[in-house]
Amino acid sequence: MFMEKLFIENRKGQRIAVIVEENKNAKELAFVMHGLGGFKEQPHVETFAKSFLEKGFTVVRFDTTNSIGGSDGKYEDATATNYYEDLEDVTFWAGGQEWYKEPFWLAGHSLGGICVALYAQNYSGKVRAIAPISTVVSGQLSWEAHTKEELANWEKTGWQIVESVSRPGLIKKLKWSHMEDRLKYDLLPGVDKLTMPVLLIVGEEDDTTPLAHQKILFKALPGKKELHIIKGASHTFREAKHLKEIEEIFYKWIERTVHNEDD
Repeated sequence: MFMEKLFIENRKGQRIAVIVEENKNAKELAFVMHGLGGFKEQPHVETFAKSFLEKGFTVVRFDTTNSIGGSDGKYEDATATNYYEDLEDVTFWAGGQEWYKEPFWLAGHSLGGICVALYAQNYSGKVRAIAPISTVVSGQLSWEAHTKEELANWEKTGWQIVESVSRPGLIKKLKWSHMEDRLKYDLLPGVDKLTMPVLLIVGEEDDTTPLAHQKILFKALPGKKELHIIKGASHTFREAKHLKEIEEIFYKWIERTVHNEDD
């Protein structure tokens, strides 16, 4: 396997940090995307990527702009729109590389989850399968996952302020405009376009994109679909046992999708 770390430019001229892990003679390609305020080296993101790599895929991971990874921009300016556009720009750039394959696979966590699913709705012919993990289903459901007090304080002050769990000591400040932007997005109106295999995973104790939200999406999906619940896990998977369980779920899903597509 050959690993390359590089920077590419998005449509705004900002640098995006990319890792390409190329399996020689790979027949499949996967893109893996982190969630809001995440980065490509988070354990759960690496777990998604590892699952594809060990099945012989070439895998592309990247840091969106306006996050806390190696790309340009400030977290405070993060929006669903800029995350989605960066995904588009990375896949467009990949289209000019020797290792590029279509149709490809997409996996994303949380805000990255809704981005990969929106991409699959918009470019269904390019996408073989998707794994929107702990995915945002719609801006409206995200809104409803917050308390009225949280939303009122965020809107009044203009900021949501939290400490990063992945990088302790880092204070993440997010503008109210993020929520206004997020409310533009909803997977359900275009769900009929998600005819490719879909893998959903959610933590039992996730209160950000809870099981109830995942069930709404799962029920609406028209094609081959799976929904797995990780007992004792919250929104972001960090415990070794949870990551191992996710890896095994991915392995089996990839195998079924590759070998049993015509069942």
